[in-house]
Amino acid sequence: MPSTRRQAIAAALAFGVACATGPARAESSYPSKPITLVVAYPAGGDTDALARLFAEKLSARVGQPVMVDNRPGASGIIGSAYVSKAQPDGYTLLLAPSTFSIAQLVLKTGGTSGYDVLNGFTPIVQTGSLPLFLVASGASGMASVKDLVAAAKAGKPLTYASPGSGSPMHILGEMFNRAAGVNLAHVPYKGVAPAVNDVLGGHVPATFITLGPVAPYLANGKMLPLAVASHERSALAPKVPTLQELGYKDVEVTAWNGLWGPRNLPPEIVKTLNAHFNEILKMPEIVSRMAVLGTTPVGGSADVLGKTNAADFARFGKVIKELGIQAD
Repeated sequence: MPSTRRQAIAAALAFGVACATGPARAESSYPSKPITLVVAYPAGGDTDALARLFAEKLSARVGQPVMVDNRPGASGIIGSAYVSKAQPDGYTLLLAPSTFSIAQLVLKTGGTSGYDVLNGFTPIVQTGSLPLFLVASGASGMASVKDLVAAAKAGKPLTYASPGSGSPMHILGEMFNRAAGVNLAHVPYKGVAPAVNDVLGGHVPATFITLGPVAPYLANGKMLPLAVASHERSALAPKVPTLQELGYKDVEVTAWNGLWGPRNLPPEIVKTLNAHFNEILKMPEIVSRMAVLGTTPVGGSADVLGKTNAADFARFGKVIKELGIQAD
């Protein structure tokens, strides 16, 4: 065989091998450097706690450091917008609660500080689902929803705390106001931890909150669980009645959290991260730790998170318009 022909065949074979193995090499090389997991809230809240839990497990699986970066402000908008502008290379990710879907519907933001809720990010996996509870300070003298409503209707000026304007807790508070015929004034905080601290200190008598941050105080009586805003009683606190049981129909909000990347994150990176997180969410120590934080693992395909986000954006957008909810 002439040498030129042999060279041509060899070149063709080499090209074919390169085409067949190139994408596999590119996919298997991710990640090749540290990953930053952004939390758009202060340290100490439930989203931050989950992020640190996931970061540890993901780092062990991929062999690269996974660093949590807290970027709080504007009910999560600042940190979320930061990730939306990051390179879509899988090295800057966002762990966000469901405030992500609705904060911009309540807060007025400039064009440079906002983000496109439906199209500005790539969904990766819904990590958890969280029932929301109505909780009162143990020092408030209110041991039931009936007590709270009676005090409000008697003219006592009452407030409720939330981790931020536009949060699911804020929306739930205003839905409860409408259903109960009361006017509890909203007091927004920059995250879960400061909201809980002020309820503990007696500065605010009640809050709508996830279970994890308040569980120790429910156990020692410094806070009292009045109701849960889910369709059924929560397995995490089965003795606590639902608001629907107590006669407040359609007052139902369930929070969630999920992992996002910037828009146009390559499908192979989404697939890799989704697979890792689905395995992480099955780990017994993760399931038990998430239960302590008031969270039930979800997992599934990236589409699960995308559909959950879109449904909340549509539902709560309507509620916000109906109730005229605005940032405090």
